[in-house]
Amino acid sequence: MAMTSSFPRRTLDLEYPTSLGAYERYEQAQHVVDYLADSEFDVQNMAIVGTDLKSVERVTGRLTRARVAAASAMSGAWTGLFVGLAFALFGRGNQLGFIISVVIFGTVFWLVWGQIGFTVLTRGGARDFSSATQVIATKYEVLVEHRFAERARELLARMPGGDGPDQDAYPQQGGYGHQP
Repeated sequence: MAMTSSFPRRTLDLEYPTSLGAYERYEQAQHVVDYLADSEFDVQNMAIVGTDLKSVERVTGRLTRARVAAASAMSGAWTGLFVGLAFALFGRGNQLGFIISVVIFGTVFWLVWGQIGFTVLTRGGARDFSSATQVIATKYEVLVEHRFAERARELLARMPGGDGPDQDAYPQQGGYGHQP
């Protein structure tokens, strides 16, 4: 059974969005919206859309058995400490001994589990490095509902600083999500 909300919900969709321009950096697009907000424009009728997405994986280091052991042991110790403190709050008897034993058990358990995972994942020398992945946009398009586009362009024409859009990147009409 689907549940419907009786509260009005504002979505990210704009009604017939029109592009005000495309920018190389998010800060430039944010500056345009901030300028319009300072000019008392209805900015709730706008959106900044990151386009031309790409995935970047930054290699942070070599993954060795010793690094995995240290990270796993620390995770296990913290988990054991948390569980030990949670149970010690409601238990009776030797709470300090209980906490210490749970920390030791957690450390050993996660140390072993981390080594098993390392062995499985790096079998044959594959994927023996650590990394962080991020999805980033290479352009940021400022969109506005079509009925407010003319007023927004008038205000932007008076904007100091020459932080104008890359006009060749996107057409002025019918940006992202344009409906015919």
